[in-house]
This record gives sequence, C-alpha cells and structure tokens, in this order.
Amino acid sequence: MTLDIPNLKDGGTISDFDQRLREEAHEDLADIIAEEPTSKTQIIAIYGKGGIGKSFTLANLSHMMAEQGKRVLLIGCDPKSDTTSLLFGGKACPTIIETSTRKKLAGEEVAIGDVCFKRGGVFAMELGGPEVGRGCGGRGIIHGFELLEKLGFHDWDFDYVLLDFLGDVVCGGFGLPIARDMAQKVILVGSNDLQSLYVANNVCSAVEYFRKLGGNVGVAGLVINKDDGSGEAEAFAKAVDIPVLASIPQDDDLRKKSANYQIVGTAQSQWGALFAALGENVAVAPPVRPEALSQDGLLELFDGSETGEGVVLEPATDEDMRGKNAEPRESLEVVYDTV
Repeated sequence: MTLDIPNLKDGGTISDFDQRLREEAHEDLADIIAEEPTSKTQIIAIYGKGGIGKSFTLANLSHMMAEQGKRVLLIGCDPKSDTTSLLFGGKACPTIIETSTRKKLAGEEVAIGDVCFKRGGVFAMELGGPEVGRGCGGRGIIHGFELLEKLGFHDWDFDYVLLDFLGDVVCGGFGLPIARDMAQKVILVGSNDLQSLYVANNVCSAVEYFRKLGGNVGVAGLVINKDDGSGEAEAFAKAVDIPVLASIPQDDDLRKKSANYQIVGTAQSQWGALFAALGENVAVAPPVRPEALSQDGLLELFDGSETGEGVVLEPATDEDMRGKNAEPRESLEVVYDTV
C-alpha cells in the first residue's frame, strides 16, 4: 500500500498514483466534508507552543490509537527530540539526523532499524536537529524528510502518521506540512493562557495564508491541555470557528505520571476513556478553514486586568532617546522679524 503523501522532490517521473494525488489536491477539502476519506492514511501535523504538552498528548494519543487496532507512526519534528521520550519510558531515541551523520562518516547507509523503534504497537522516530547555535532547525527538518524518502516513506502502510511540530518557531522547515500540503489536517494544542493561544492563532493564520496560495491543509480542531476551566481556550476555538477535540484537565495525577514517563493513553488507566474519545474525534474531524483573530481580538478573550487593558502607546521623542546627551540644537530655519 502506498503512503498517501505528495512527493517532496522536484522533478522526476510522476507515477499514475502521484498524478491521482495531484488531481485530488484540486478539491477544496476544507470546504466539504466527504462521506468517506479519499485516502487510507491520515497524515496529521500537531502544532503548539513549546512546553504546552504536545509530546504528552501525542505519546498517549498514539498509544491509544494502537490499542484500538490502528497502525500508527509517530514522528518527532522538534529539535529537542522529546516526542518519543514519554512513549519509550524516558529513553532517548537515536535521531535520524545524528544517525545519518554517523553512518555517512563510516561509509554506511541508514536502515529502518537504526532510527525507527516500536512500543505498544506504535512505530516512532525522531528527526532531531542541530545543537544551539550550530545550525538551522528548520533546515534540519527538511533534511530529515529527505532521508525519510530514501528510506521508503511513500511506500509505508499506516492508518495514521502523526507529526509533532513546534508552533512558535516561524522558519520554513517547521511550516513544511502546511506549506507543502504534506498533511491533510492540523491539530492545535493549547491551554487557557495568552501565549499558547497566540501561537495557535498564528498557526491558523499560516493555514489561511497557504490556502490562498492554493494549499489544501485545514485545521481539524483544538486540544485543550492543562484545562483549569477558566474557558479562554474554548472561547478561542469558538472565535476562530474550530471544534474542541478534547479537554485534558489540569490534574496532579496526570502531571506526576507525565513527569515519570508513564503512559496514561491505555484502557488500563483511569484516563483511558479521555484519550479513546480524543482518538475517535481526531479520526473523524474534517479540516476546516479557521478565522484567525487580530491581536486585539485575541486579547479580548482575556480579562483586561491580565492583559494590560487601557495601555496607550506614547511616542518617544528624540530627547527621550538621547537622555543625558540631549541638548538644544540651533535651527536652520530662517525666522523673519515681524514689523
């Protein structure tokens, strides 16, 4: 079975299958809800602010989907390489980029078993990225997907491919699924705080921008993590016109289990039903066109006392900028004496 994803490389011979994909891409999937999916594999990109809980959400979601009998591939696309840590009990997964570099120096080829590992029925891998100050993380993402192609990415047989992307990094590689139609839909992870919803709103803006350029990726919905019941994230989803797929409560048991690399997305956990429902919602949620908010519109979701309501922008002067160095300057303007 061929994986339903557009070819990332320029040029080359286009197969009949690839041509059918291109013809399908002309349909505006975000404006219609098909009775049955047009492709077997759902490729879903998950975006959110760093530290908001994407890895926690994805590790448990992928584990639950596998328990439900689905074939799931989880790909970490965050340079921190922490997507698979919870799934593998805290163990570091060798990344594709570092493994490729090591193998290349040794004159060897990368094999699937070098970079892809499995637990609980989930297949998982990390793209990786450069160390701080030693390269561009976005270019690392692009390079990682080129390596996946060489490993046969287009021929893999999965029901779901879940991609974990940082949402608060704006360089090109992190926008790959949206900009190049690599995914059918995007899922946002946010909380009831301004910064995470700011990031979610930016991703909505990016989706709409690339749709205007002919793209077909839509937003399937929002997962509210660490939900304290204050309601801002739910209000955001309503304002941009996307559904809430799940609300994961702010709970000490969840915090401790996550910190100890314990999987809760399983039928044996008290949280199993929550992640089972999330899996079902993710599967059927259609990609829709969000209506991103303006900065003022985003701020209006929060109590004004928390967001600096009433602040007025006061223009600075040249004297302000010069400080103690400020001194009057003679004007070159000609002033005529009045009679």
